[in-house]
Amino acid sequence: MSATERGATVWLTGLPSAGKTTLALALAERLRAEGHQVEVLDGDEIREFLSKGLGFTEEDRHTNVTRIGFVAQKLASHGVKVLAPVIAPYATSRAAVREQHDKAGTDFLEIHVATPVEVCSERDVKGLYAKQAAGEIAHLTGVDDPYQAPEHPDLRIETQRQSVAESAAALHAFLTTRGLA
Repeated sequence: MSATERGATVWLTGLPSAGKTTLALALAERLRAEGHQVEVLDGDEIREFLSKGLGFTEEDRHTNVTRIGFVAQKLASHGVKVLAPVIAPYATSRAAVREQHDKAGTDFLEIHVATPVEVCSERDVKGLYAKQAAGEIAHLTGVDDPYQAPEHPDLRIETQRQSVAESAAALHAFLTTRGLA
């Protein structure tokens, strides 16, 4: 099976505004240009449609993550490179998704987009950090709700130290070493 036919889930975990979606979209563009089937399962979009009605309790977040993992695994098993920029704050949820993939014999790569909360707060793409600071929202991951950073991710990317293009190139190089790009 060639690299363009072999599916996998590339799970990008990190804090809000870490650069997960930006990195996923840049990588998706490059992979598509190389002839790969690619799908981006953005956590915010999935929450709006597939997980509508779920809150932000630990149980609801786990349900959201495992739903995304289920869809990702199904797509990956059919040769799609699935890029999943999803916070997935709990290690147990990410482990459950990895287990789903392992049972199905589908590649799962956990990528930690390890951007410090201070940098994420400055970026504040969606205004969440400002809303949390103003008391308008609670349970912001990494601020007043936990984020369990992966202890042993397959790859760690520090977006504050390099450009989007450099981060995407590093991830692409990693996928190449795994026979996926």
